[in-house]
Amino acid sequence: MEALPYKSDKPATKFAKAEQVIDATKLDYYAELETSKGKVGIDLFETEAPNTVNSFVFLALHRYFEGIVFHRVIPGFVAQTGDPTGTGMGGPGYQFGLEVTPKLNYDKKGLLGMARTMDPNSNGSQFFITYGPTPNLNQQYTIFGQVTQGMDVVESIHATEGPTARRERDKIISVRIFAKSK
Repeated sequence: MEALPYKSDKPATKFAKAEQVIDATKLDYYAELETSKGKVGIDLFETEAPNTVNSFVFLALHRYFEGIVFHRVIPGFVAQTGDPTGTGMGGPGYQFGLEVTPKLNYDKKGLLGMARTMDPNSNGSQFFITYGPTPNLNQQYTIFGQVTQGMDVVESIHATEGPTARRERDKIISVRIFAKSK
């Protein structure tokens, strides 16, 4: 599997839209998140959520996620990141719509989902990783990947809410995108 080259030398955080950077018919995409806690491998679901995966890959190739903190970490629920402001209010400068399919539900830990406001067309750059089944999110939030390695790393991210919450925030150091022929 080959790593795709970055399109920026330093992090870029504002865009009018995500350019088309994936070919979901020919290539299978994976992401490696290097966090302050270790590495997490993710199989991206380019067939089921092509717009979402394209946006994520586009942002990663522009180093968008470098240095971004996990701003909302709730044990037993999710670890959320992807906001360059660290507040849960920021995004890349563009939004896109919900992509759901009946065959994907929040039925296990390690699923990658897009965070959004109440508006189903408000997906941007914020995403979360589930800590367990979260059926209340089914068909409401796009699922675009599954952790394949490093779930222990995700589970070690400092909580930001609840009795074990800390002020210290873990962060993403880098995201590498890999692709192989289908």
